[in-house]
Amino acid sequence: MTSREEILRRVRDGLKALPDDGRTVPVPRAYGRNAPELTPEDRAEIVDLFAERMKHNGAQVHRITEQAIADTVAGALRSHNVASVLAPDGLSEDWLAEWATGAQHRVLTGPVDHAEVPDAVLTTCAGAVADSGAIVLDGGVGQGARGALLPNCHVCVVQVGQIDPTLPDVLDKLDPRRPITWVGGPSAPADPEKERAHGRHSMRQLVVLIVE
Repeated sequence: MTSREEILRRVRDGLKALPDDGRTVPVPRAYGRNAPELTPEDRAEIVDLFAERMKHNGAQVHRITEQAIADTVAGALRSHNVASVLAPDGLSEDWLAEWATGAQHRVLTGPVDHAEVPDAVLTTCAGAVADSGAIVLDGGVGQGARGALLPNCHVCVVQVGQIDPTLPDVLDKLDPRRPITWVGGPSAPADPEKERAHGRHSMRQLVVLIVE
């Protein structure tokens, strides 16, 4: 018997020796981890909270319709003077169609070449957390591998149905075997006064498009 097994044996023997004084109560295990069915009002509040938290974390947030994705993507990329953008496998070609008409604009696919990192990347996401303001990527369709996050500008399309109230709600929907990446905002080092200084020391930017 190993020392570990001996310790566990002593713990079991000790528990058996405890008197049953009636204070032991059953612990309920049937509680739900997921939020109950959300009403339209609940959903609106969750989306509002997510947008607020993402802005607090330094992201640029746009709330748009499905039909406005291409226009908004083009505007975001132009505002950041993007000349080359990475489009992961499975991403809708329509989303970059308008921006790609620019003479100097290049849409890249495939793995990131570390010798020539694109100016930006456009992705979807696997989920989003409202109360902490975070986006979840798992390398799925339209997200690419973790190397896709190397560009200094990340434009992420988030469907409102992907936004959950809390972290446990999102975790229940993720496959733990996939490479999970949590994005809480652009890099934002603190200044000497310990205040968040988005963009002051770094050019990294996160643009979140919430599609309603």
